[in-house]
Amino acid sequence: MESTESTRQKKVAKLIQKEVADIFLHKGREYSHGKMISITKVRVSPDLSLAKIYISIFPSTGNDELLNSIHDHTPRIRFELGNKVRSQLRIVPEISFFIDDSLDYIDKIDKLLKS
Repeated sequence: MESTESTRQKKVAKLIQKEVADIFLHKGREYSHGKMISITKVRVSPDLSLAKIYISIFPSTGNDELLNSIHDHTPRIRFELGNKVRSQLRIVPEISFFIDDSLDYIDKIDKLLKS
């Protein structure tokens, strides 16, 4: 039974990742302040009530300010998400955004290896 839940979580996570990426693509100027935002991964709680959305920002300067702006717009982003997934999900999960700095970490390691 556990694998069914995890499959469902993965499907919901993929759906949310696709739709939130689409929201940022079309309405991103309101949130991104001229930066490129990528949705790197989404983790959904077992009961599907919470989605943690990890974003990568390029260029990576001023991430905290941009993350604060996204947090301010989270209710609106969730509303947009609800409009997009209402036929697939009964309940739209609460969403929260986090910086995924794995690309910065990879870049740092790469620079260290080259020096």
